[in-house]
Amino acid sequence: MKKTLKGLIAATASVISTGALASNLENPLYMPLEGEFYSKTGIGIMYKETDHTAALVAKGADGKTEFPVWRFTEDFGYGITDRLDIHGRLGYTKDGDINRKGMHRGRIGMTYRAMTQDDTFVLDLYADAYMSGVTPMKGIYKTDGFTYKNYSNGRWGVIGGARFGKTWDDFTLGAHVELLQTFGNHNNKIKIEHSGLLANGFADEISVDLKSTREVTAGLDTLYQFNAVWSSGFGFEYVQHSDNGVKSIHTELPNLTAMGKGIADKLVKTLDDMDDGWDEFILKASVSYQMTDAVQLTVFGEYTFDDSHTQSQNGTDVKAELGVRLNARF
Repeated sequence: MKKTLKGLIAATASVISTGALASNLENPLYMPLEGEFYSKTGIGIMYKETDHTAALVAKGADGKTEFPVWRFTEDFGYGITDRLDIHGRLGYTKDGDINRKGMHRGRIGMTYRAMTQDDTFVLDLYADAYMSGVTPMKGIYKTDGFTYKNYSNGRWGVIGGARFGKTWDDFTLGAHVELLQTFGNHNNKIKIEHSGLLANGFADEISVDLKSTREVTAGLDTLYQFNAVWSSGFGFEYVQHSDNGVKSIHTELPNLTAMGKGIADKLVKTLDDMDDGWDEFILKASVSYQMTDAVQLTVFGEYTFDDSHTQSQNGTDVKAELGVRLNARF
C-alpha cells in the first residue's frame, strides 16, 4: 500500500511538473495552443563600457561608461491552431549618455510546428518580416566621423529560421538557428555638420543608398522545472552582424564644387565596405515564478562578449543587463 501511495504521489508530481513545463512561457519550445494569446513584457537596465575600435577612438568615445541604458521589450503571439501561430517581437532602447534611442528590434511572423514525437521532441519552422524599415536610420556626420542617433538600420528584410529540441521529464533543451536578409535602400537621414563638406557644396542633410546585408544567429537554451511554480533557464547565443556598405549618395547635390565631387567619390569608395560588423557571444540566465496559472514573473540577466571590426561603434569591453519580465497567457 505504501509503495502504491508513493508511486501515485510521484506520478502526480511528475504530471504537475511536466504540465507546468509545457505551459511555461520561458520554455524555449513553448508554442501557444489554438485560441491562446500570450504576452511577454520586459524592462532591463544595461551597463556598458565601449571598446577601442578605430571609429570610437576617433570620436574620443573609446573606453567610456554608459549607464543606465534602458531597454524595453514586448513579445507576443496567438495560436491559430495547436501547430501554427502568429507572433511579434518589439524592442526599444534609450541610452542617455550618448543621446541614442529608438527601436532596436522589430519583427512579425509565423511559426509552424513541423514535427512532434511523443510530445518530447519538436521541430518548428518560422518566417518573419524584419521591421527595421519602419523608421529611417538617423545619424550625424562631423569632423570626427559618423555618430548614430537611433538603433534602426532603416532596412526591411526577411528572417527564416528553425528551432528544435527535446524534453526529458523536468528539463528541456532547445536550439535555434536563423538567417536575416535585409534589402538595401536609402531609408536614412544623415545630418552633415562637417564644415569642410558644407563648404564644398554638400547639403546639410543627405541619404545614401545602402547595400543589402546578411546576419546569422544560432543559440542553445535550457529550462528546468523545479516544481509547479519555480523554474530556471540558461542559454547561449551567437550573433554575426555583417558589415554595412554604401553604393552611392542618393541625395542630389547640384552645388558640389570640383573638390566636393572628388570628396564625394572618395567617401563612397571608402564606405563600399564599412568594416563595421561585430560578433556577439551572449550568456543568458533566468529564474521564473508562476504567480497564477496564467501569469509568470521572470528575473533575467545577460552578459555579452563581442568581437568588433575596426570601424564598428557597437563593440564593448563590458555589456551586462539585468531585468524583469512579466509573462501572461489569455
